[in-house]
Amino acid sequence: MKKRIKQISVLSFLFLFVFTFNSCEDDLNITPNDDDTLLGEDFFQTEGAYEQAMAGVYGNLALTSGTGPFNSNIQGIDAGTSQFGRVLLYMQTLAADQMIWSYENDPGTRELQRNIWTAQNPLILGMFSRTHLTIAFANNFLNETTEAKLNDRGVSEETRVEIAEFRAEARFLRALSYYYLMDLFGKANFATDATEINAILPVYDRAQLFEFIESELLEIENDLVPAGDNEYGRADRGAAQMLLAKIYLNAEVYLGSGQDKYDQCLAYCQQILDADYMLANEYRHNFIADNHSNSARNEIIFPIVSDGFRTQNFGPTTVMVNGSVGSLEVNGLEVGVSEGGWGGALRVRREFAELWQGGDFINDDRNTIISEGRPIGIVDISDRDTGYIIQKYANVTTNGTPGIDQTFVDTDFPLFRLADVYLMYAEAHLRGGGGSLSEAVNLVNALRTRAGNPNMISNDELTLPFILDERSRELHWEAHRRQDLIRYGLYTGGNYNWAWKGNGSNGIAIPNHLNVYPIPNLSLSTNPNLTQNPGY
Repeated sequence: MKKRIKQISVLSFLFLFVFTFNSCEDDLNITPNDDDTLLGEDFFQTEGAYEQAMAGVYGNLALTSGTGPFNSNIQGIDAGTSQFGRVLLYMQTLAADQMIWSYENDPGTRELQRNIWTAQNPLILGMFSRTHLTIAFANNFLNETTEAKLNDRGVSEETRVEIAEFRAEARFLRALSYYYLMDLFGKANFATDATEINAILPVYDRAQLFEFIESELLEIENDLVPAGDNEYGRADRGAAQMLLAKIYLNAEVYLGSGQDKYDQCLAYCQQILDADYMLANEYRHNFIADNHSNSARNEIIFPIVSDGFRTQNFGPTTVMVNGSVGSLEVNGLEVGVSEGGWGGALRVRREFAELWQGGDFINDDRNTIISEGRPIGIVDISDRDTGYIIQKYANVTTNGTPGIDQTFVDTDFPLFRLADVYLMYAEAHLRGGGGSLSEAVNLVNALRTRAGNPNMISNDELTLPFILDERSRELHWEAHRRQDLIRYGLYTGGNYNWAWKGNGSNGIAIPNHLNVYPIPNLSLSTNPNLTQNPGY
């Protein structure tokens, strides 16, 4: 791959966020066009300001403020609760069948992992607000980089070339934000850079958001740097193609039964497969402290960047590395954090542990479950000594060197990676999207080969239930599971119950309206056009 090396690294790029956006501390209820969050005309008088402003758009995915990990530029929410990657992990993974959080006195976690949330849940508010704030930053950047404004400021041609790339990336990040709002909430306050400041915003439903996201990504696809050619951590054409494949795979969820787009999903998966991405040499390389520079650099299509020194935050990898240290095992030093970590904060539910049982997965590198001396079931969530733990993420490098900090990890979160494309291709093929059965089988077997699993599957063994299980084995704790279960019709209802689903220790059916989250009560007050989702 030809990842560009620039004078300003992505970490330095994000570090600019600290100095650029440390004054936006008076926002409780974020809408995507809130004047309090925006940078003014005076800020853009120097040509270096454009890079700083773009840093703010990216930085909002990783950081919570310009004043360190214990503060949030969304007031009224705990800093960790408002970190984008962390709340995304909670809403897509903690609320499904793979993960349990031991400390249910942490606001919002009990309700989320038992599927009994309400519109007052602070984690849901954090996701809704943080995602809209990224949209606000992106719109601000686009509004301040029009041709007319660049002409008025006399911006040089050299800087304009860079700004053109930034603009495409800002539009991608805006589309990504609307994608998560579409997926999680089914609606969003809608604004673009053409929307007047502090206007009363329309609310777009799923169909409208789908149309906007699709058209936006298709329009910017060729404006983005070719797949794999941008500096690590910044969006390129591959990231846009990945997002298109994602919306097409889930089109029937967003648009309704019979409106499938599996052929388009498979076509975009093929474009990514034809690019220069490659699987990491080892599965674990994707989840350790130097995944920005080891062989995972070729597999990770778009990450949330983490750095234990310069961009400290309570993001998903900090949570998972510290949280997965066992209460009995006290194995923190093995994964590059303090010996006791967070004292057994995270464990796995029985149903996920059972996916690894049997001879097929004894030597599978993806199986990092630690079970010795532990019962598989969790009868009492507060009992941290029950239930299995895993050691998927680590704050150590390829050669075993620990990260620079024993709490805030250096491990980037792989929001999108190539292995997901392999499995999306196989699923889209089985759902009638075209392609080749032999290619789909080869892609699944390539993941097993990389994991050191000698049990290859045959054409007859490639089924949709198999793909769902294999996605859990390959992509667990990467913020995909809720979406996968909904696509398969297994999230709500009682066809598939997992431990503590619906607040039952063995799981009970939950109503269909839980397929989308409620609009936070505090957010409803920001826009008279915004209404609550049915059932809440």
